[in-house]
Amino acid sequence: MSWEPVIGIEVHVELSTRSKMFCGCAVGFGAPPNTNVCPVCLGLPGALPVTNRKAIEDIIAIGLALNCEISDRSVFHRKNYFYADLPKNYQISQYDVPVCRDGHLDLTLDGETRRIGIERAHMEEDTGKSTHLGDTGRIHAAESTLLDFNRSGVPLVEIVSKPDIRSAVEARAYAQELRDLVSELGVSDARMEEGSIRFDANVSIREEGSEALGTKVEVKNMNSFRSLERAIAHEIERQVAVAEGGGEVIQETRHWDEEAGVTHSMRTKEGSSDYRYFVEPDLVPMDPGSRVEAIAARLPELPAARRERYRSQGLDGGLATVLSAAPAPLRRVYEEAIAAGAPPRPAANWLVGEVTAWARRTETELDELPLTGDQLAELLAIIDEGVVSASAAKEVLEGVLAGEGAAREVATQRELVQISDTGELSGVIDRVLAENPDAVESYRSGEEKVIGFLVGQVMRETGGRADPRAVNEMLRSAIAV
Repeated sequence: MSWEPVIGIEVHVELSTRSKMFCGCAVGFGAPPNTNVCPVCLGLPGALPVTNRKAIEDIIAIGLALNCEISDRSVFHRKNYFYADLPKNYQISQYDVPVCRDGHLDLTLDGETRRIGIERAHMEEDTGKSTHLGDTGRIHAAESTLLDFNRSGVPLVEIVSKPDIRSAVEARAYAQELRDLVSELGVSDARMEEGSIRFDANVSIREEGSEALGTKVEVKNMNSFRSLERAIAHEIERQVAVAEGGGEVIQETRHWDEEAGVTHSMRTKEGSSDYRYFVEPDLVPMDPGSRVEAIAARLPELPAARRERYRSQGLDGGLATVLSAAPAPLRRVYEEAIAAGAPPRPAANWLVGEVTAWARRTETELDELPLTGDQLAELLAIIDEGVVSASAAKEVLEGVLAGEGAAREVATQRELVQISDTGELSGVIDRVLAENPDAVESYRSGEEKVIGFLVGQVMRETGGRADPRAVNEMLRSAIAV
């Protein structure tokens, strides 16, 4: 029997607001435990929440970028169950009237565009952080647990996809595209290593060709794109083995064990009725729709649109994708270089190649990159004009980045300007031909590749400064005489 995976992804995005969702406590990663707290986020009696307006504007921006409908009226609910790391023992979240609903995200995979539906994007508060002390770091084997409430109450957007994803590879591509989108919007730093963006996967299988949905299993604790792909691939295999072995897949939440490469059962999956949702009585309804026009007007160019624009400029799909995902300062240099007349493809290649390598090698932040678009355009121009060779241009770039001046100036100062003058080259060529009679005879006998050897000898004689194209032509002419 053939099986088809059916996958939905729940993405939790911590927003980069200055204060928490319902109080004025600071939001910041790495603060000493339990220092960014107050009566509201600690759930003390009598403390009342107040909605963070910036957080609502950020979720509207996310919804617009995901082609969602923005609700004219939206309310908060209380989601009830035992939260060890949320002191009031319920989470302020949203239930049947989220801010955003019915959207989609397009992604390109293996040359094909896939549209993944977005069920909803709703606003809630994050929980605190639990550290389980013990050999495994897991709650079931812990001797005790430490709680840090700094993260409790941080604005959190949950983006729920429709079950439109059909493979682990596609799930990873979706997650990466979504991460790039929220980063571009500037609403989150989206750092997986700090928990700013987290993924849960709902995985089920069904017979190939069936329209019915199977029993879904939620998989948690995937802290990288690689983990997400591996965990989903494993869970698909596990469910197929259960089904083909005559067993029944049960609805549950499972924990991904990165080291062992397997999932473990955590708990039976709750349904919405288990959470006993009811409207949050301390918060008034919101009117998100009234802010849509103003927020839409300031949305930046999104990754998919930017990739398409790069492709229209002549970049192939791979290069367009790499450059589109590059940090903004690098893309800014590219845009400036194109405006200064640089050819798009070479400009992109130099930026994602040599320039990025130099930044890594010198441990320079790209925000502080000492390169302008005009400087890059001039570098590409002197390569095209034959003023410097492609290899010498790398040294010219080093000089430009070191602050030695513009490309032409650096090429002259470092004596990297190619020798193109036929009078200056003819003596060197005559000497090389006289010293290599066997190579000359081989070329005359039809061994075309020997010309490369002779060009190399001339380049060595001139310290690499000869124009290879001019040398090639002059050698052929001289040997033909």
